[in-house]
Amino acid sequence: MHENIYGIVAPMVTPFRTDGSLDEDALREETRYLIEGAKVHGLAVCGSTGEGHTLSTDETKRITAIVSEVSAGRVPVITGIIADSTAAVIERGRAVRSFGVAALQVTPVHYVFRPDDDAMVRHFADIAAATELPIIIYNVVPWTYLSPALLTRIIDEVPGVIGVKQSAGDMKLLADLLLMAGKRSRIMSAVDALLYPSFTLGSVGAIAAILTAAPTLCVDLWNASQAGDHQRGLALHEKLLPIWNAIFDQNLPANVRYCMELQGRRGGVPRPPMSPSSPAQKKNIRAAIEAAGLLKA
Repeated sequence: MHENIYGIVAPMVTPFRTDGSLDEDALREETRYLIEGAKVHGLAVCGSTGEGHTLSTDETKRITAIVSEVSAGRVPVITGIIADSTAAVIERGRAVRSFGVAALQVTPVHYVFRPDDDAMVRHFADIAAATELPIIIYNVVPWTYLSPALLTRIIDEVPGVIGVKQSAGDMKLLADLLLMAGKRSRIMSAVDALLYPSFTLGSVGAIAAILTAAPTLCVDLWNASQAGDHQRGLALHEKLLPIWNAIFDQNLPANVRYCMELQGRRGGVPRPPMSPSSPAQKKNIRAAIEAAGLLKA
């Protein structure tokens, strides 16, 4: 059941330099911080927070190699793949297979044409068979959003699919998925604004941008929820929600980087055409980070 995938699995930013190249030292530094300082339970690379849609196969391979090397088995590492064909996903999955990744986090195709349900099942079945790696479906693309019923069908019919990262803000869809498939798969919340109720409903953890923006608070929230300390959980929720409200925008990965900067962590710059945080965004983010007690002096 891959029980080692649980809790706070931080989706890492990809630290790009201004010339678009990968800042490997910053990536290593952030990996160490998240594991040793924030004490997260896992790491996810090359997802949407990591601007995986901009990465080549070679870059995906290099990022996975570095994070896996620094992690050294202390926490599971999940590699995200955002691609528009079964073949492209398989190519990237095979490229990272030798690094001991715990799973691949795979979106449905995100171009304009939606496969029908049977084709969607085949897509994930072919990926699992060809890569020989566990698959977590990253259910995030609006026009190919998978219903709880379809996700449950895929989990039942494709042994290699071990779970779902359930995104968007609809708690009813998360609750339905947990009810239908939660006992036989790893359902991870990406409902950033509502992690506290996600954990209370039974999500086995989260993979969400807020975890990288405020990892220590999110680890505290997970621990509080597991201990049944609802007073503490609500208090942490009330610190995290303003941070999410400040960073949630079309340039979310850039805003996560600014949260990191305010805490003394290096996240690099976003890849064009994504814009960096605007002055107005920075003002709101700084206020939320300061109110949460995270601002580094």
